[in-house]
Amino acid sequence: MTGYGKAEAVLEAGRLTVEIRTLNGKNADVNLKTSVFPKEKDIYLRQKIAKVLQRGTIDVFTTWEASVTEGARAINESALKEYYAALTGLRDSLPGFSKGSLATTDRINNEIFSAILRFPDVLDSSAKEIVTEANWPLVEEAVDRALAAVEDFRSREGEALRRDVVSRVEKILALEDEVEALAPGRLDVVREKLRRNVEELARKYDTGRFEEEMVYYLEKLDINEENVRLRQHCRYFLDTLEGDPAPGRKLGFIIQEMGREINTAGSKANDAGIQKLVVKMKDELEKVREQSMNIL
Repeated sequence: MTGYGKAEAVLEAGRLTVEIRTLNGKNADVNLKTSVFPKEKDIYLRQKIAKVLQRGTIDVFTTWEASVTEGARAINESALKEYYAALTGLRDSLPGFSKGSLATTDRINNEIFSAILRFPDVLDSSAKEIVTEANWPLVEEAVDRALAAVEDFRSREGEALRRDVVSRVEKILALEDEVEALAPGRLDVVREKLRRNVEELARKYDTGRFEEEMVYYLEKLDINEENVRLRQHCRYFLDTLEGDPAPGRKLGFIIQEMGREINTAGSKANDAGIQKLVVKMKDELEKVREQSMNIL
Protein backbone atom coordinates (compact mmCIF):
# COMPACT_ATOMS: atom_id res chain seq x y z
CA MET A 1 0.00 0.00 0.00
CA THR A 2 3.01 2.25 -0.29
CA GLY A 3 2.40 4.82 -3.01
CA TYR A 4 3.10 8.32 -4.25
CA GLY A 5 1.31 10.63 -6.65
CA LYS A 6 1.73 14.25 -7.69
CA ALA A 7 -0.26 16.65 -9.87
CA GLU A 8 -0.48 20.38 -10.49
CA ALA A 9 -3.33 22.84 -10.98
CA VAL A 10 -2.64 26.14 -12.75
CA LEU A 11 -4.88 28.76 -11.13
CA GLU A 12 -5.40 32.44 -11.86
CA ALA A 13 -3.07 33.49 -9.03
CA GLY A 14 -0.38 30.81 -9.30
CA ARG A 15 0.37 27.10 -9.34
CA LEU A 16 -0.96 24.60 -6.77
CA THR A 17 0.85 21.25 -6.44
CA VAL A 18 -0.97 18.32 -4.80
CA GLU A 19 1.09 15.42 -3.42
CA ILE A 20 -0.34 12.20 -1.97
CA ARG A 21 1.79 9.69 -0.07
CA THR A 22 0.57 6.39 1.36
CA LEU A 23 2.02 3.90 3.81
CA ASN A 24 0.82 0.56 5.16
CA GLY A 25 -2.25 0.53 7.37
CA LYS A 26 -5.26 -1.64 8.16
CA ASN A 27 -7.77 1.15 7.57
CA ALA A 28 -7.97 4.30 5.46
CA ASP A 29 -6.47 7.05 7.63
CA VAL A 30 -6.59 10.25 5.54
CA ASN A 31 -4.57 13.24 6.77
CA LEU A 32 -5.06 16.55 4.90
CA LYS A 33 -1.81 18.29 5.83
CA THR A 34 -2.78 21.54 4.16
CA SER A 35 -4.92 24.57 4.88
CA VAL A 36 -5.65 25.66 1.30
CA PHE A 37 -8.69 23.43 0.78
CA PRO A 38 -12.01 24.99 1.82
CA LYS A 39 -13.35 23.65 5.11
CA GLU A 40 -16.63 22.65 3.48
CA LYS A 41 -14.70 20.31 1.15
CA ASP A 42 -12.91 18.50 3.97
CA ILE A 43 -15.33 15.59 4.49
CA TYR A 44 -15.95 15.24 0.75
CA LEU A 45 -12.21 14.99 0.02
CA ARG A 46 -11.60 12.47 2.80
CA GLN A 47 -14.41 10.22 1.57
CA LYS A 48 -13.26 10.53 -2.04
CA ILE A 49 -9.65 9.64 -1.21
CA ALA A 50 -10.63 6.77 1.12
CA LYS A 51 -12.96 5.32 -1.53
CA VAL A 52 -10.20 5.25 -4.15
CA LEU A 53 -7.23 4.15 -2.01
CA GLN A 54 -9.25 1.96 0.45
CA ARG A 55 -6.51 1.29 3.02
CA GLY A 56 -3.33 2.81 4.40
CA THR A 57 -2.05 5.93 6.12
CA ILE A 58 -2.68 8.60 3.48
CA ASP A 59 -1.05 12.04 3.72
CA VAL A 60 -2.08 14.86 1.39
CA PHE A 61 0.25 17.86 0.96
CA THR A 62 -0.02 21.01 -1.13
CA THR A 63 2.57 23.51 -2.33
CA TRP A 64 1.55 26.96 -3.49
CA GLU A 65 3.63 29.07 -5.88
CA ALA A 66 2.11 32.50 -6.38
CA SER A 67 2.53 34.19 -9.74
CA VAL A 68 4.85 37.21 -9.95
CA THR A 69 1.91 39.60 -10.19
CA GLU A 70 0.12 38.04 -7.25
CA GLY A 71 3.32 38.00 -5.19
CA ALA A 72 3.87 41.69 -5.84
CA ARG A 73 0.36 42.46 -4.63
CA ALA A 74 1.08 40.66 -1.36
CA ILE A 75 4.01 42.96 -0.47
CA ASN A 76 3.25 45.61 2.16
CA GLU A 77 5.36 48.43 0.72
CA SER A 78 5.01 50.85 3.61
CA ALA A 79 6.04 48.23 6.17
CA LEU A 80 9.00 47.19 4.00
CA LYS A 81 10.28 50.80 3.72
CA GLU A 82 9.92 51.42 7.46
CA TYR A 83 11.80 48.23 8.37
CA TYR A 84 14.53 49.01 5.82
CA ALA A 85 15.03 52.56 7.09
CA ALA A 86 15.11 51.40 10.69
CA LEU A 87 17.63 48.60 10.09
CA THR A 88 19.99 50.63 7.88
CA GLY A 89 19.89 53.49 10.38
CA LEU A 90 20.70 51.05 13.19
CA ARG A 91 23.53 49.64 11.11
CA ASP A 92 25.10 53.07 10.56
CA SER A 93 24.85 53.94 14.25
CA LEU A 94 26.74 50.89 15.48
CA PRO A 95 30.16 51.75 17.00
CA GLY A 96 33.09 50.86 14.78
CA PHE A 97 30.96 50.34 11.66
CA SER A 98 32.69 51.27 8.45
CA LYS A 99 30.83 51.38 5.21
CA GLY A 100 33.90 50.10 3.38
CA SER A 101 33.71 49.56 -0.37
CA LEU A 102 30.59 50.13 -2.44
CA ALA A 103 30.38 46.37 -3.16
CA THR A 104 30.39 45.57 0.56
CA THR A 105 27.69 48.14 1.27
CA ASP A 106 25.50 46.74 -1.53
CA ARG A 107 25.92 43.19 -0.20
CA ILE A 108 24.87 44.21 3.31
CA ASN A 109 21.90 46.16 1.95
CA ASN A 110 20.78 43.10 -0.08
CA GLU A 111 21.01 40.88 3.00
CA ILE A 112 18.91 43.34 5.01
CA PHE A 113 16.36 43.51 2.20
CA SER A 114 16.16 39.70 1.96
CA ALA A 115 15.69 39.42 5.72
CA ILE A 116 12.88 41.98 5.72
CA LEU A 117 11.01 40.07 3.01
CA ARG A 118 10.71 37.14 5.43
CA PHE A 119 8.87 39.22 8.02
CA PRO A 120 5.25 38.01 8.23
CA ASP A 121 3.69 41.47 7.97
CA VAL A 122 5.78 42.41 4.92
CA LEU A 123 5.05 39.47 2.60
CA ASP A 124 1.74 37.79 3.32
CA SER A 125 1.07 35.07 0.74
CA SER A 126 -2.04 33.94 2.60
CA ALA A 127 -3.75 37.30 2.30
CA LYS A 128 -5.87 36.01 -0.56
CA GLU A 129 -7.90 32.81 -0.61
CA ILE A 130 -6.12 30.35 -2.93
CA VAL A 131 -8.87 27.80 -3.63
CA THR A 132 -12.26 29.26 -4.41
CA GLU A 133 -15.56 27.88 -5.62
CA ALA A 134 -14.67 29.10 -9.10
CA ASN A 135 -11.35 27.27 -9.39
CA TRP A 136 -12.34 24.24 -7.33
CA PRO A 137 -12.94 22.03 -10.43
CA LEU A 138 -9.29 22.57 -11.45
CA VAL A 139 -8.10 21.70 -7.93
CA GLU A 140 -10.29 18.58 -7.76
CA GLU A 141 -8.98 17.48 -11.15
CA ALA A 142 -5.43 17.76 -9.78
CA VAL A 143 -6.45 15.63 -6.77
CA ASP A 144 -7.92 13.03 -9.14
CA ARG A 145 -4.71 12.92 -11.20
CA ALA A 146 -2.61 12.56 -8.04
CA LEU A 147 -4.85 9.68 -6.92
CA ALA A 148 -4.48 8.03 -10.33
CA ALA A 149 -0.69 8.35 -10.02
CA VAL A 150 -0.82 6.68 -6.58
CA GLU A 151 -2.92 3.86 -8.03
CA ASP A 152 -0.41 3.39 -10.85
CA PHE A 153 2.48 3.37 -8.38
CA ARG A 154 0.69 0.79 -6.25
CA SER A 155 -0.08 -1.39 -9.28
CA ARG A 156 3.56 -1.53 -10.33
CA GLU A 157 4.70 -2.24 -6.79
CA GLY A 158 1.87 -4.75 -6.32
CA GLU A 159 2.95 -6.89 -9.27
CA ALA A 160 6.42 -7.35 -7.78
CA LEU A 161 4.81 -8.03 -4.41
CA ARG A 162 2.47 -10.65 -5.92
CA ARG A 163 5.38 -12.54 -7.47
CA ASP A 164 7.27 -12.54 -4.19
CA VAL A 165 4.31 -13.76 -2.10
CA VAL A 166 3.38 -16.47 -4.60
CA SER A 167 6.96 -17.78 -4.70
CA ARG A 168 7.03 -18.02 -0.90
CA VAL A 169 3.73 -19.89 -0.65
CA GLU A 170 4.96 -22.26 -3.37
CA LYS A 171 8.13 -22.75 -1.31
CA ILE A 172 5.95 -23.74 1.68
CA LEU A 173 4.17 -26.29 -0.53
CA ALA A 174 7.54 -27.67 -1.67
CA LEU A 175 8.66 -28.00 1.95
CA GLU A 176 5.37 -29.73 2.69
CA ASP A 177 6.24 -32.32 0.02
CA GLU A 178 9.42 -33.05 1.94
CA VAL A 179 7.52 -33.34 5.22
CA GLU A 180 5.09 -35.84 3.70
CA ALA A 181 8.00 -37.88 2.33
CA LEU A 182 9.53 -38.14 5.81
CA ALA A 183 6.32 -38.77 7.74
CA PRO A 184 5.70 -42.52 6.98
CA GLY A 185 9.22 -43.57 7.91
CA ARG A 186 8.98 -41.61 11.13
CA LEU A 187 5.98 -43.65 12.29
CA ASP A 188 7.73 -46.93 11.48
CA VAL A 189 10.74 -45.85 13.54
CA VAL A 190 8.52 -44.93 16.49
CA ARG A 191 6.63 -48.23 16.25
CA GLU A 192 9.84 -50.28 16.22
CA LYS A 193 11.35 -48.29 19.07
CA LEU A 194 8.31 -48.90 21.26
CA ARG A 195 8.31 -52.60 20.42
CA ARG A 196 11.98 -52.97 21.43
CA ASN A 197 11.41 -51.12 24.66
CA VAL A 198 8.58 -53.48 25.59
CA GLU A 199 10.57 -56.57 24.68
CA GLU A 200 13.48 -55.40 26.81
CA LEU A 201 11.22 -55.60 29.82
CA ALA A 202 11.42 -59.40 29.43
CA ARG A 203 7.83 -59.71 30.41
CA LYS A 204 4.83 -61.15 28.68
CA TYR A 205 2.35 -58.62 27.40
CA ASP A 206 -1.01 -58.68 25.73
CA THR A 207 -0.30 -58.30 22.02
CA GLY A 208 -3.81 -57.04 21.27
CA ARG A 209 -3.62 -54.49 24.05
CA PHE A 210 -0.19 -53.45 22.86
CA GLU A 211 -1.49 -52.86 19.32
CA GLU A 212 -4.37 -50.79 20.64
CA GLU A 213 -1.99 -48.60 22.64
CA MET A 214 0.31 -48.40 19.63
CA VAL A 215 -2.51 -47.17 17.38
CA TYR A 216 -3.55 -44.58 19.96
CA TYR A 217 0.02 -43.36 20.36
CA LEU A 218 0.72 -43.18 16.64
CA GLU A 219 -2.53 -41.34 16.01
CA LYS A 220 -1.32 -38.63 18.38
CA LEU A 221 1.84 -38.34 16.28
CA ASP A 222 0.06 -38.47 12.93
CA ILE A 223 0.31 -35.15 11.05
CA ASN A 224 -1.53 -36.17 7.89
CA GLU A 225 -4.58 -34.01 8.67
CA GLU A 226 -2.37 -30.99 9.32
CA ASN A 227 -0.60 -31.57 6.02
CA VAL A 228 -3.88 -31.79 4.12
CA ARG A 229 -5.29 -28.63 5.73
CA LEU A 230 -2.07 -26.70 5.14
CA ARG A 231 -2.21 -27.55 1.44
CA GLN A 232 -5.84 -26.45 1.29
CA HIS A 233 -5.00 -23.15 3.00
CA CYS A 234 -2.09 -22.54 0.59
CA ARG A 235 -4.32 -23.13 -2.43
CA TYR A 236 -7.02 -20.91 -0.95
CA PHE A 237 -4.40 -18.20 -0.37
CA LEU A 238 -3.26 -18.30 -4.00
CA ASP A 239 -6.83 -18.37 -5.34
CA THR A 240 -7.80 -15.40 -3.16
CA LEU A 241 -4.72 -13.45 -4.19
CA GLU A 242 -5.53 -13.90 -7.87
CA GLY A 243 -9.31 -13.60 -7.76
CA ASP A 244 -10.19 -11.03 -5.10
CA PRO A 245 -9.78 -7.33 -6.04
CA ALA A 246 -8.98 -6.39 -2.42
CA PRO A 247 -7.77 -9.57 -0.70
CA GLY A 248 -5.60 -8.05 2.03
CA ARG A 249 -7.81 -8.66 5.06
CA LYS A 250 -8.84 -12.14 3.94
CA LEU A 251 -5.22 -13.13 3.31
CA GLY A 252 -4.39 -12.15 6.89
CA PHE A 253 -6.92 -14.66 8.21
CA ILE A 254 -5.70 -17.41 5.85
CA ILE A 255 -2.12 -16.81 7.02
CA GLN A 256 -3.26 -17.33 10.61
CA GLU A 257 -4.75 -20.72 9.67
CA MET A 258 -1.59 -21.69 7.78
CA GLY A 259 0.50 -20.84 10.82
CA ARG A 260 -1.76 -22.88 13.08
CA GLU A 261 -1.34 -26.02 10.94
CA ILE A 262 2.44 -25.58 10.66
CA ASN A 263 2.78 -25.13 14.44
CA THR A 264 0.62 -28.17 15.18
CA ALA A 265 2.58 -30.34 12.76
CA GLY A 266 5.81 -29.19 14.35
CA SER A 267 4.65 -29.99 17.88
CA LYS A 268 3.44 -33.48 16.87
CA ALA A 269 6.30 -34.41 14.53
CA ASN A 270 8.79 -35.78 17.07
CA ASP A 271 11.36 -35.93 14.27
CA ALA A 272 14.48 -33.80 13.77
CA GLY A 273 14.21 -33.73 9.98
CA ILE A 274 10.59 -32.62 10.01
CA GLN A 275 11.34 -30.03 12.69
CA LYS A 276 13.94 -28.42 10.43
CA LEU A 277 11.44 -28.25 7.59
CA VAL A 278 8.83 -26.74 9.91
CA VAL A 279 11.26 -24.00 10.92
CA LYS A 280 11.86 -23.19 7.24
CA MET A 281 8.10 -23.06 6.61
CA LYS A 282 7.64 -20.71 9.56
CA ASP A 283 10.34 -18.44 8.18
CA GLU A 284 8.68 -18.29 4.76
CA LEU A 285 5.24 -17.73 6.30
CA GLU A 286 6.51 -14.86 8.43
CA LYS A 287 7.84 -13.14 5.30
CA VAL A 288 4.46 -13.69 3.64
CA ARG A 289 2.77 -12.16 6.71
CA GLU A 290 5.00 -9.07 6.51
CA GLN A 291 4.34 -8.64 2.81
CA SER A 292 0.60 -9.13 3.20
CA MET A 293 0.49 -5.82 5.09
CA ASN A 294 1.24 -4.15 1.74
CA ILE A 295 -1.72 -5.84 0.00
CA LEU A 296 -5.04 -4.01 -0.22
